[in-house]
Amino acid sequence: MFDVKQCLAECEERMDMSVLHLEEKLATIRAGKANVHILDAIRVNSYGSMMALNAVASITTPDARTIAIKPWDKSMFRPIEKAIIDSEVGIMPENNGEVIRLAIPPLTEERRKLLAKQCGKEAEEAKMSVRNARRDGIDKLKKAEKDGLSEDNRKDAEQELQKIHDKKIKDIERILEEKNKEIMTV
Repeated sequence: MFDVKQCLAECEERMDMSVLHLEEKLATIRAGKANVHILDAIRVNSYGSMMALNAVASITTPDARTIAIKPWDKSMFRPIEKAIIDSEVGIMPENNGEVIRLAIPPLTEERRKLLAKQCGKEAEEAKMSVRNARRDGIDKLKKAEKDGLSEDNRKDAEQELQKIHDKKIKDIERILEEKNKEIMTV
């Protein structure tokens, strides 16, 4: 027998994963103020293996325009600097022998618009993923109807799936609106 609740739960989980992925992607977009998440993708060569930057150093934001990176091992200054320079962060690190500092430059109006556009694309991808999860759920329900699920149960499940879909789309729009507000704030 087909389990409608499990089907809905699986679809909702896929939609949740899409929203979480969007949040993670938007966290890495630099919005003119210091955010340690812009360094999440950076890998550092530490004793022959590639490690996440936050695994070899503590990363803090002493003020709104600065990220401070304090390596736990003094020999890691060069590899960390090299990894930051080679990355897509686009900020030149300053090393004073104790701490590596990244000064976050203020964004120009043109750059803010480009970042907002990039965020919009990410949000649209998340919406597509949520829609795909809904479509796959509806397909499963239709197949289950052919295998014995009543038409009323299928329609009720589709309505429930639509409600879940609408809620996730609203979540995505809220997240995008918050990020755009953060980007456009000077």
